[in-house]
Amino acid sequence: MSKKQKKGLYRIIVTAILYGIAIYSSHAFALNTWQTMLVYLIPYLLISYDVLIKSAENIFHGEVFDENFLMSLASIGAIALKEYPEAVAVMLFYQVGEWFQSYAVDRSRKSIASLMDIRPDYANIEINGKIEEVDPEEVKVGDVIVINPGERVPLDGTVIKGTSFLDTSALTGESVPRSAKEGSEVISGCINQSGVLYVKVSKPYVDSTVAKILDLVENASNKKSRSEQFITRFARIYTPVVVFLALALAIIPSLFDGQWNVWVYRSLSFLVTSCPCALVISVPLSFFGGIGGASRKGILVKGSNYLQMLSEVKTIVFDKTGTLTKGNFQVTNVLPVDMNSEQLLQLAASVEAYSTHPIALSIQKAAQKPTKPFDVQDVQEVAGHGMKAKVDGKEVMIGNEKMMHSIGLESLPQGDGFGTCVYVCVEKKYAGMIEIADEVKEDSKVAIDLLRNYGVKKFIMLTGDSESVAQKVADHLGIDEYHASLLPAQKVEYLDQILDQRDPKEKVAFVGDGINDAPVLTQTDVGIAMGALGSDAAIEAADIVLMEDQLSQIVTAMKISKKTLSIVYQNIIFALGIKILVLIFAALGITNMWVAVFADVGVAILAILNAMRAMKVDA
Repeated sequence: MSKKQKKGLYRIIVTAILYGIAIYSSHAFALNTWQTMLVYLIPYLLISYDVLIKSAENIFHGEVFDENFLMSLASIGAIALKEYPEAVAVMLFYQVGEWFQSYAVDRSRKSIASLMDIRPDYANIEINGKIEEVDPEEVKVGDVIVINPGERVPLDGTVIKGTSFLDTSALTGESVPRSAKEGSEVISGCINQSGVLYVKVSKPYVDSTVAKILDLVENASNKKSRSEQFITRFARIYTPVVVFLALALAIIPSLFDGQWNVWVYRSLSFLVTSCPCALVISVPLSFFGGIGGASRKGILVKGSNYLQMLSEVKTIVFDKTGTLTKGNFQVTNVLPVDMNSEQLLQLAASVEAYSTHPIALSIQKAAQKPTKPFDVQDVQEVAGHGMKAKVDGKEVMIGNEKMMHSIGLESLPQGDGFGTCVYVCVEKKYAGMIEIADEVKEDSKVAIDLLRNYGVKKFIMLTGDSESVAQKVADHLGIDEYHASLLPAQKVEYLDQILDQRDPKEKVAFVGDGINDAPVLTQTDVGIAMGALGSDAAIEAADIVLMEDQLSQIVTAMKISKKTLSIVYQNIIFALGIKILVLIFAALGITNMWVAVFADVGVAILAILNAMRAMKVDA
């Protein structure tokens, strides 16, 4: 509990004691009107001075209609009618509600802060043989930092010496430590558990994973959901309307029957009941809690608008490689023509050495180094097709079916599994095929089945892979529709078509691995990057970032989204329902100001407590 909250709680307790003394004194002693007003005025001023001051300041600045104005007007009106106990009660219980609100917000913020407590305090750099602690922002790219056991990794980089295990739970929610050894990429925010690591820094602090994640979480509240925007607009219109209705309730009936005290009292009860506190705080708090609950699961949501849209997703479009499949390519089959398998692999690897694509790396890994190095010149990468180069003076082309068809090679052999077929030709003559297998992720099919249960109607796969491989993956996973052999620009075109054809009320999500999917991640209603730990492109382009490389995290995100929206709607219906009912009763004189206080403060506290459940979504 903060000092401000403790101070507020002490003020409430002291006021309650003084209020009790005032009630006792007014009944036990024969006090006149001024004495009675005085004993009640002491607890009233103690509990309401800040509200009265804030209300006066707002009126001075032209911001009249808010909860401070409503409470001030209602309590001062009660004093004018000599309803002193009600005047104090209105302010006392209002402050109780405000205290609960402050406590709930602070608890939510602390919960998210603890989940995202990944900001490094320092970095160790070896200077003149001594280890010195410096600010992570002072470390430059290329510097070597030393990370001792128990310390947090301050910057992204590559291990150049040492072995250890890293605790990534603050980032991913994953409890199993990850190994780190020479050559391993490490990211900021993790905790070194065992051995000393020497890490060569690859990014400045401002571009590090921890800085980007902290910025993402801190700014998530800036992007409001439609529900929050509705409540904000609703409060701006609703508050002045109820003030004028209360004014009309006080004046118009009194002109006919002359019972001014009766109708003014009813109008004051009407004002107290009408305060929109329950809605104004509980709806944003629910989304804030949902975002915090998602963070605990390693799911970063950039704003409550995306959390709401996720619950409305009816079509999910997937990239294949690295999303539905593992993206860990291995050569599983080699079919050479006029040469042996190793010669074909060496020839392909000599050209693929100039590419960083996972398929190229798998070919390089499978090939043995040739006894006589190839003379490779004029290397070109043809986007969406493959590579071509001059090897020992001969034109060599390595790529997919599209590349082979472009030079007139047809009737190409197909692979047996979920793998990708890479074809090789020399001087436009077919020289063989290399099949690279890519396993389907274990949880892909289960996740898709669960997402159907959560209301997703259609699954579509867009891939640059061959038709045969795409069909096998789609059939295996139960994908409704797929489009194969696509260039990056064609993926955007297909996504545009999907967005144009969908029902405007239904949202479309795209799920990619975040490496080369930035164009489509930004194009769709909800862009989801999975397994994107440390991927700058994913964190920048996606609306939701899944820090673990598991499709099942989308199911978890959907659960959290739907649970949060359920809590939001519960609060809206409950608060409006109770308020409308008590407003009618107050106008008819069926209820008094005590019931009005419950309709305001009681409903607000219940709505806030309900909103806090979003932090503990069981997903």
